[in-house]
Amino acid sequence: MDNRTNTIAGWVLAGCVAALGLTIASGMAFHGERPEKMGYPIEGVVEEGGAAEAAVPIGTLMAAADPAAGAEVFKKCASCHTINQGGAAGIGPNLYGVMGKPHGSVPGFAYSDALKGVPGNWDFEAMNKWLTSPRKYAPGTKMSFAGLSNDQERANVIAYLNQQGSNLPLPAAPAADAAPAEGETQAEANVAEGSPTADMEDRATPAPGAPSVDPSAAEEAAELKE
Repeated sequence: MDNRTNTIAGWVLAGCVAALGLTIASGMAFHGERPEKMGYPIEGVVEEGGAAEAAVPIGTLMAAADPAAGAEVFKKCASCHTINQGGAAGIGPNLYGVMGKPHGSVPGFAYSDALKGVPGNWDFEAMNKWLTSPRKYAPGTKMSFAGLSNDQERANVIAYLNQQGSNLPLPAAPAADAAPAEGETQAEANVAEGSPTADMEDRATPAPGAPSVDPSAAEEAAELKE
């Protein structure tokens, strides 16, 4: 009797061990972490580690930028950066006069190789892309800030940065397309633009039997009227 009980207990224990092993193995194979790249885009979802890509032209954004509002946005940056002339570097470099300067231009600051390797200067387009997603603009950067997803916030803070010792001329906004106004037909738009429609010559060709072409047809028409 004891041997039979021990055998049953042994099989039960072996079954428990096997079930535990299968649970661990399946958990490793079918983990629930977010994939590195989403299988399909979901509107409104931003990838981890950065904001959405900038889409609105920088000239359009800067035309409506408000430096005073940008000063409020800059408070998010003040824990790492100073912006007063001659200000000391913190976690990040001093940003006075940064617009128009080369990447990594503050003497003595230990920039990452990723940022120092970016060619060109901090123009409006470059700053807009950087503030949208630093990690995408300079992969490997030490800056941990994820970015500003709001277009107008970025434009405002860029306008504020530009006022602090740079004062670069703002980029020109792209020309608007000359499309007909809402409710206006293309013909009405052409008239409004001065297209010669009122005095256009009638170039229609009369039919072969028309009175203006065939004199006998004109005489027959006159007899019918009598």
